[in-house]
Amino acid sequence: MNARRWTAGLLATVAAVALVGCTSSKGQEKTCTTTTDGIFECAPDQRSAPPKLAGELLLGGTYDVTQARGQVVVVNFWGSWCAPCRAEADDLEAVYQATKGSGVSFLGINVQDSRDKAKAFEQGRVTYPSLFDPASRLALDLDIPPNTVPATVVLDREGRIASVIRAAVKQEGLQPIVERIAAEKPASN
Repeated sequence: MNARRWTAGLLATVAAVALVGCTSSKGQEKTCTTTTDGIFECAPDQRSAPPKLAGELLLGGTYDVTQARGQVVVVNFWGSWCAPCRAEADDLEAVYQATKGSGVSFLGINVQDSRDKAKAFEQGRVTYPSLFDPASRLALDLDIPPNTVPATVVLDREGRIASVIRAAVKQEGLQPIVERIAAEKPASN
């Protein structure tokens, strides 16, 4: 019974934190939804400004998500120590392979890890790049508490947060979300 209360409390907290991302710069509330399975989504006209995601890549070099404007970007927060992260890695790679031809890119963000453990985890599992963020600063900047890893954020072609999934993903659940966001018409300027 205590585990149920704790889980219900955690889900309520996650939903409340997710709604924080749906406030415009003028403080007006945005209309977003959270499904029964915990997937948070905002309609295109309700999305907030693009988040800043930049840093050092796990395998060297740097990356800034603004380089990917015009593409849908699937951002996955993970750690080598995280069992659900290990479980979802094949599904993430499968969605990446299935959607990359339609203007979709993937970016991992490794949190709370050593570089060696993160590299060993990623080798042979995924072919897309990962940022190395051992202090979890990027997760915190996106209102994703580091203790909710794995988490997957889908950015639309304008770089705005379209969807947040705070649980391990499966291909059959993630791929339709990514394909739907990739099929959205760009906003007129």
